Amino acid sequence: MPVLSRFAYTRPCAFAAVLSLTALVTGCGDSPDGTPAVTAASATEVTVPVSAVTATVLDAGAEPREIVRLTPATGTEQSVILTTRSEVHQQIGDQAAQDFSTPELTTPLSATVTESVTEGAPGTVVDLILGNVSTPDPHLETSLTEVQGSGAGLTMGPNGAVSALRLEPGTAVPNVARSALEQAFYQAVYRMVAFPDEAIGVGAVWESHQQVMSAGITIDQVGTATLVSRDDDRIRVDVRVEQIPQESTWMLPNGQGQLSVEEYTMAGSGTMTIDPNKPLPVQGDFTVSGDQTYLDPNGETRLSQSQVDRVGWHTPESWAGTNN
Repeated sequence: MPVLSRFAYTRPCAFAAVLSLTALVTGCGDSPDGTPAVTAASATEVTVPVSAVTATVLDAGAEPREIVRLTPATGTEQSVILTTRSEVHQQIGDQAAQDFSTPELTTPLSATVTESVTEGAPGTVVDLILGNVSTPDPHLETSLTEVQGSGAGLTMGPNGAVSALRLEPGTAVPNVARSALEQAFYQAVYRMVAFPDEAIGVGAVWESHQQVMSAGITIDQVGTATLVSRDDDRIRVDVRVEQIPQESTWMLPNGQGQLSVEEYTMAGSGTMTIDPNKPLPVQGDFTVSGDQTYLDPNGETRLSQSQVDRVGWHTPESWAGTNN
């Protein structure tokens, strides 16, 4: 079961949560089951590490070239709107298909850089305050009323990769809202652009690898990024991603047995616009989809799942313009 999700799932929900990328947690901790180590700074705050991203330049692009570094200064503030949605449909054997989708969340974020990159501090620390989170789902909407003012945070390298995710929902936030927020932030951090260490220009292409681990199965997320344009403080990058399982067997959490990976496809693309002087993307849309099929050891029961994940970043101005 995903380690950041601190609330019990029923068995069918556990299948859906573990199989869904929206609940995958990067594996770079040292807990006995291979899931990442979580740090709890308070009764409601949890921090989970995010595995490193490696980037290899395939084409350096046109001159002029330079090393892209995201180095917002301490005190830098930014307001963005994060939108996320995950459609998950699952079927076990010949049972009726079940819908484990997470409704779209619209999350206003106020970001403040509290620590910037220096020789002694290689990462940028960003504090986030959540605004009035909304959803078209009436049941979830009711549970979100206490979310406003909750905290979150990111630790990011100068290449743009996130190395740690911190969540601190308010004590009055119900479990269903906490779970939805966790999944929204998981989607967002695994869709960030990581730049290479080499100098690049317009047209540059680079490949990235990031290990993603759920309880019992490790996935290599392979990205191919293209620097489309660079105008003043706006860098536009097109990204394609594909997930490749590193094992042929999925060990179920909590000693529930194992399943063979019969089919696993998960791929997609998006475009991100980044300001190197800001901590978060200023614009972006990313969609990843696929199908997975798992088989029990006796070959008698199949667990099939289809999934579509969507992440969007918007400035308040662009969001207001498209929703009026």
